[in-house]
Amino acid sequence: MPADQQDPAARKRAAAASSADPSADGAGTGPGPTDAGLEAHLAVFQREFPEVDPQVETIVAALFRLHRRMSVAYDRQMAALGITNADWEVLRALVLAGEPCRLSPGELAKSLGLTPAAMTHRIDRMVGEELVTRTRDEQNRVRVIIELTAAGRDMWLRVVRDAAVFESALLQDLGDAERADLADGLRRMLARVEETQPDGTGRSDAPATGT
Repeated sequence: MPADQQDPAARKRAAAASSADPSADGAGTGPGPTDAGLEAHLAVFQREFPEVDPQVETIVAALFRLHRRMSVAYDRQMAALGITNADWEVLRALVLAGEPCRLSPGELAKSLGLTPAAMTHRIDRMVGEELVTRTRDEQNRVRVIIELTAAGRDMWLRVVRDAAVFESALLQDLGDAERADLADGLRRMLARVEETQPDGTGRSDAPATGT
């Protein structure tokens, strides 16, 4: 849709992607003056979209930046351990399934919103890395079973532990009451968006990048 035909919400998001954010166009990826960046962002929106509530925009912009920076941090931690986010999603799905941590490729594909072909490619790689095994169900030889290995569980635990250290540091400036308020507010926001905005696969419970 041409820019001049976009509705206000679309124009708002387009402006958010291109203005007041040095890293949006690759100009910088390291830590920057976050407060100054947010203030510049808000100044643009107050000028171009005076009808937008500055408090709402502050929250949305901060969440957007926080998500992006956290995703980069998680990717770096997993890369250091020799695992990808795609592998991590499979490990987590198997752990969440409970003992004996096994699912069929179809069940994994559905839970992760992947096509069967994409799921097969991912499993092939993880079998080669000995993070999971692929066997035939003894009760139903047509059914394939993907099961977490000891190495896969160890990798999952290492990722969780590294992430926990990062997340603890991230919240170190918030007291118990502030954390409780933040958790409550985010839970309500999440419930609202999952109810009204399912993800690209039609699911309302898309897996998160972190733990």
